[in-house]
Amino acid sequence: MGGPTANFTIPACEGQLVRGSCRDRQCLFPKPCPRLRVDHSGYLRLLRELRSLPKVKKVFIRSGIRYDYLMADKKSGFLRELCLHHVSGQLKVAPEHVSDRVLALMRKPGRSVYDEFRKAYASVNEELGKKQYLVPYFISSHPGATLDDAVELAEYLRDTRSRPEQAQDFIPTPGSLSTCMYHTGLNPFTGEAVTSSRTREERDMQRALLRFSDEANREAVIRALKKAGRDDLIGRGPSCLVRREEASAGGRRGAQGGKKAPRARGGGRR
Repeated sequence: MGGPTANFTIPACEGQLVRGSCRDRQCLFPKPCPRLRVDHSGYLRLLRELRSLPKVKKVFIRSGIRYDYLMADKKSGFLRELCLHHVSGQLKVAPEHVSDRVLALMRKPGRSVYDEFRKAYASVNEELGKKQYLVPYFISSHPGATLDDAVELAEYLRDTRSRPEQAQDFIPTPGSLSTCMYHTGLNPFTGEAVTSSRTREERDMQRALLRFSDEANREAVIRALKKAGRDDLIGRGPSCLVRREEASAGGRRGAQGGKKAPRARGGGRR
């Protein structure tokens, strides 16, 4: 099973049934609306019915879990049942970024909500004795996302020991809020200016930072960190994202990082 919002399928509130979606607010951004109906009971019934079908051994939820909606539910035990029966080793989720400023432009909850979910997911799986992991999806070069934001995301991935399998450049698609910001250069809700990375070099650097541990991205990561003024993240220390450039063949690096000429043969000083 899957879908864009697998666990958020019921009407958000009574008002939505009468008037449709609110024009001046969102159900979960920046915080859950006080009128929001948080109820997984119907979805849980569906999953249980599917599990009870003849010859059905497992029902996996491949993607589409709204972790912000899940974390707003303090009563149903949905997370435990999800981990117990419906994860095939990995659960895909879409935090998309960790910079609170970029997340606000995306109209998504702040990093703290994802962190809360990530820790709760790990705790439940530990309790159940299951080795199950999250597969987070991230976007680089979203409108408003700067190189500094990309570095912040890379540091978060380092600190959480995450290596995202799913990462992509932002691509403008018709009808989306992000595409509106990309083409107009404005946040339609506030009128504030929104800059976008448009050159190939800028976009390549942001994408490379998402996969900083990939050897093929090393040079692009170094360029990005130098441009961002974050040389402290280049080297071999525990906080570094990438090692420095290697010495070229035929030479040796000195204590200050410079290259020494090869010693002359013969052993004597001239």
